[in-house]
Amino acid sequence: MSVTSLNHAITSQYPDGVIAIIAMDRASVERTALLAERLSLPVIVEKQRSDFDLLLQVSELGVSLQPTGKKAPGATSADFVSGAVAHRRQFGGGKGQMIAKAVGLKGSIKPTVLDATAGLGKDAFVLATLGCEMTLLERSPIIHLLLEDGLYRGSFSIDVMDIIQRMTLHHANSIEWMTEQSEAGQSFQVVYLDPMFPHNDKSALVKKEMRCFRPIVGDDLDADQLLDAALAIAENRVVVKRPRKAPFLADRKPSLQFEGKSSRYDIYTLKKLEN
Repeated sequence: MSVTSLNHAITSQYPDGVIAIIAMDRASVERTALLAERLSLPVIVEKQRSDFDLLLQVSELGVSLQPTGKKAPGATSADFVSGAVAHRRQFGGGKGQMIAKAVGLKGSIKPTVLDATAGLGKDAFVLATLGCEMTLLERSPIIHLLLEDGLYRGSFSIDVMDIIQRMTLHHANSIEWMTEQSEAGQSFQVVYLDPMFPHNDKSALVKKEMRCFRPIVGDDLDADQLLDAALAIAENRVVVKRPRKAPFLADRKPSLQFEGKSSRYDIYTLKKLEN
């Protein structure tokens, strides 16, 4: 596995009361202090929990993001070993999954894929499980930390360590990173995008992860520019995951679509995928 780390302190700033970091056990106190400095977050103790909307919890078992308040959902983490991700790895349908078809997995074709909006890495993990070499970009320092931690823990699991080795993570602004790499002659067969869709207060209760992410990430208001940057660095296709009824990115009609019950994949074809 190759997980890049920043060689300088991250200077992310959040409004007061939004997020703090807390050590969940004595063994994690030192790591919590280091992460607090890296992320410019206040360190709190148990009795201060209710003073913040979100808590970055650090324990010997890993790092998780916990909303506070009444009716708050459970903690969110990047877990590639157990739970829903493990179930999907074993019983998800292999190359018959819609995401696999959208990316172009077929027969012996296993394209190199750049996931420019990695989040917790679930889609990237599915594609890595099917044999794709994955490069992951995540610009949020908090989400990047969760993903970095999940990849690290997964690298010690005999069940998924070979899959994790096909996943390389970078902390970067995707538009800037793709533009720089494209200008330097770098390319990927497929670029995968799953930008955060603008929030609608009238919509049904969003997934737990989104309830955690929005206070610190917001919406991807530059998603249209993201498509342009992806098209510049992709060799064969750009795949955009969207809510089923959402408008096209940049109002640009795709070459092909795969549609499910709640989401769809818009495919912008540049060249036929080959071995």
